[in-house]
Amino acid sequence: MQFREAQLDNGLKIIAEVNPSAATLAAGFFVRTGSRDETPNIAGVSHFLEHMVFKGTARRSAAAVNLAFDEMGANYNAFTSEENTVYFASVLPEFQTDCMDLLCDILRPSLRQEDFDIEKGVILEEIAMYEDHPHFRLYDNLMRRHFDSHPLGNVILGSAESISNMARDDMQAYFDRRYSPTNVTLVGVGNLDFDAMVDQARRTCASWQRLEASRVAEPSRPVGSRGVITDAKLTRQNIGLMCQAPSGQDERRFAAQILANVLGDATGSRLYYALVESALADDAQMTYSPMDGEGALMTSVSTDPEKVAQVLGVIDEVFRKFIDEGLGEAELQAAKNKIASQATLSGELPMGRLTSVGFDWVYRSEYVPLARQIDVMFAVSADDVLTLAQQCNLPNATLLTLGPLEKLPA
Repeated sequence: MQFREAQLDNGLKIIAEVNPSAATLAAGFFVRTGSRDETPNIAGVSHFLEHMVFKGTARRSAAAVNLAFDEMGANYNAFTSEENTVYFASVLPEFQTDCMDLLCDILRPSLRQEDFDIEKGVILEEIAMYEDHPHFRLYDNLMRRHFDSHPLGNVILGSAESISNMARDDMQAYFDRRYSPTNVTLVGVGNLDFDAMVDQARRTCASWQRLEASRVAEPSRPVGSRGVITDAKLTRQNIGLMCQAPSGQDERRFAAQILANVLGDATGSRLYYALVESALADDAQMTYSPMDGEGALMTSVSTDPEKVAQVLGVIDEVFRKFIDEGLGEAELQAAKNKIASQATLSGELPMGRLTSVGFDWVYRSEYVPLARQIDVMFAVSADDVLTLAQQCNLPNATLLTLGPLEKLPA
C-alpha cells in the first residue's frame, strides 16, 4: 500500500492509495461544492448540475457516455451533498486509461439547452417524489430549522420554484466558478498506475481554467427551537432532533462517531432498546455528520402519534442518563468493534475506500491509512465520549416532528 500525490499547474490535486494486490481500482472527482455554496435564486443547482454532467460533452453524447461506462463493466455513479459533488467509477485495472479518459471528459459537460430543459423536468419530478417520503422531508426541514440562515440549511434539491426559474446561463456561471481545478480533487484507490493517471490528467485537464472558489465560513448559531409540520395524510409521527457536533476538521469526530453508535446504532444501541425493543417506535437511530467547520448529531424516530409524548420523554431520559453516568468499558469496546468492523469490511474494496480517502483529503488535506484510522478511534476513552456528549448539549437539541399531529404534546 502506497500513498501518492501530485498537483497540476492549474491547481488540480491528484491523490491515490495504490494497492497492487487489489483486484479492481476506483477513481473519482471530488468537487468541493454543494447546496451550502448556492444563493437562493439558484437553489438546487449543484444537484441539477450533477445530472447534467452525464448528458454529454464536446466528444460524447449522453448515450455515448453511458455506453462507454457499460462497455468497461464499470460500477459508476455520482452524488451531491450540502458540501460536495462526487463522480466515481470502479473498473478492472486494464480499463484504467479508458475510465480516466471518460471521467475527465464528463467533468467538462456541454450543458446543452435542450438537455437542460429536459432534465429540469426530471429534477422537478424528483422534488415531488421526495415530498412523498417523510424521512427526506423531515431531514430537509430539520436542517433548515437547525441551521436557520446558515447556508448548511439549504435544501440539496432546491425548490420547485428555484428549479423552474433557473436558466442554463445560471448553471454555466456556477459551473465556471465552482468546478475550477483549484476546487477539485482527483482520487484513485486500488490497483492503478499513478504516474499514468497523472500523465493522463495532465493531457486532459491542464487546459481547465483556474479560478478561486470561496466558501462562506461563518459559524452557525443554532437556537434549539421546537416545531411541528402537520400532514394529515401520514399515519406515523416522524421525530427529528439535531444538535451541534464536531466538524470534519475536529479531532473529537472519533468520539462523536462512538457516541452516535452507542446511543443510536440501528440495532443494539440505547435508543434501540429503549424505543424499538419496547414497541414504542418502529425505528430509532442517531447519525453523526461531520462537515466543513460544522457538525451535527441527528436523532430520528418513527412512532405512533399517540406515543409521541412518551417517546420524547424516553429520548430525554436516555440522553440525560448518558450525560450523568457516561458509559462503561464493555459498551465502549462493543461500539468500537462495530465501527472498526464496518470500516474494515468497507475498506476491503477500492470502491469502499474511495470516499474515505477522498474526504480525508478534501476536509483535512491528509492521508489516513485504514489501520491508523482504526487505531485513533480505539484510543478514544469513555471520558472523551462523555465530555463530548456534555458539550453537545443533547437534551436541548433542535426538535421537529412531521405527521398528523397539529402540535407537540405539553
